[in-house]
Amino acid sequence: MLSAAWLALTDIWTPPFRSVLWKSLALTLVLLVGVWFGLQWLVVTFADWPSQPWIQTSVAIVTGFGLVIGLGFLIAPVSALLAGLFSDDIAQVVEQTHYPQDPPGRGLSFIDSIVSTLGFTATVILVNLVCLILLLVPGVNLVAFFIGNGYLLGREFFEAAASRFRPVEAARQLRRENAVTVFLGGFVIALFLAIPILNLLTPLFATAFMTHLHKRVTGSRPVEN
Repeated sequence: MLSAAWLALTDIWTPPFRSVLWKSLALTLVLLVGVWFGLQWLVVTFADWPSQPWIQTSVAIVTGFGLVIGLGFLIAPVSALLAGLFSDDIAQVVEQTHYPQDPPGRGLSFIDSIVSTLGFTATVILVNLVCLILLLVPGVNLVAFFIGNGYLLGREFFEAAASRFRPVEAARQLRRENAVTVFLGGFVIALFLAIPILNLLTPLFATAFMTHLHKRVTGSRPVEN
């Protein structure tokens, strides 16, 4: 698993990944900045604060810290949303680069991809809202973050990789048969997600990592480059 994670990490910086890297990074930043300004606008527009300057300044500082923490938790659902846009491109590059001896995978149809991505994104948002609420409970919040995102991200990205080679239900069955491995892989993704700045690359890393992990589960190994 560690070798799969290392391959995925090094893949991100290779020339075939760069166009996807910049598009993914730009869209992630645009979405997060949009959410930031949207939440600030809501606070300023609908909150009726007393007119004393010191109160308004204090509220602005507290709101700023709250938005930073909130955006940290929003990276997971943003990653889930962007994964649906770039997963096939990333997986194809990984397969062609490291597994040219295997038959090429096939992406989901546009409709199936949209339905799957929206459903998964909604689930990730719900889990991370719970994690955000648990932020007030020391220790529990980190456990909830890593377990919740480890399970969800591992499940989604592994099934996406597996679905390129088999029907969706068969991909889910393969994930169930390798539940511990997939969860540990998801935990690795959650650790990556917890690293500031680097976590903006989560969609690329997670897709490449689970593509490698799926290949290992099914008995394939990368060729030496």
